[in-house]
Amino acid sequence: MTDPISLFLLLVSPAVGSFLGVLIDRLPRGENVVSRRSFCRSCGAQLQPFDLVPILSFVWAKGRCRHCSSSLSPWLLYLEIAAIAAAGFAIITSDSTPTMLFTAAFLWLLLGLAVSDLLWMRLPNVLTGLLFGLALAWSMAVGGAGIEVALLGAGLGAGGFLALRISYRALRGAEGLGLGDVKLMAGLGAVAGPFDLPALVLGGATIGILFGLVRHWRSENLGRQAIPFGTALCLSAALMWLSRVTGLLN
Repeated sequence: MTDPISLFLLLVSPAVGSFLGVLIDRLPRGENVVSRRSFCRSCGAQLQPFDLVPILSFVWAKGRCRHCSSSLSPWLLYLEIAAIAAAGFAIITSDSTPTMLFTAAFLWLLLGLAVSDLLWMRLPNVLTGLLFGLALAWSMAVGGAGIEVALLGAGLGAGGFLALRISYRALRGAEGLGLGDVKLMAGLGAVAGPFDLPALVLGGATIGILFGLVRHWRSENLGRQAIPFGTALCLSAALMWLSRVTGLLN
């Protein structure tokens, strides 16, 4: 028999991906995400409910606005699909319902933060705050590491990145690490704890270096162009957590 909670996660995940798309599109612009109805960025037309059915509306409209025929951003579709994949990973890798729910929520938040940093080089406070709150709640749940361990990991993660940000600015006279990355590390550090934190940061640094090498290989001009380190950290955190729940880190 199909687990009703697993089925619920799969059914709700496209809508979660769609909502993440709204947050990622509006928060960096400083726009309202609650009261303003969805609209086309090109012509400003308000979208109707049948325009907002996750995945199906995009496919049915062939990726174009039905009012002005302008192309819709494909990452909106990718987010909805990725949210389903995140729910699938949560279902497959978790050995209990609480772990499954936390894993799904954790991966969804990481997905939103990673895409936001990739597109905008911004990590919205709403998402980093939700991540930190979720991490603290999980630490106090049955079987969690405990609030003390979570706060220690958060302090080491955010504090270390804040020190790095201040030191770089003092030495180079320029921003080398965004404040959003510092806030992100509060949540990631709370989940990783003090013992897995070094591996998480090392994984993020490795992914960031690989990202830069791929960009250089594609003959893009790096120069002083910033690399979305938050995206790399989110990917590293997702791999760390999935390794933990599957027993690979035990």
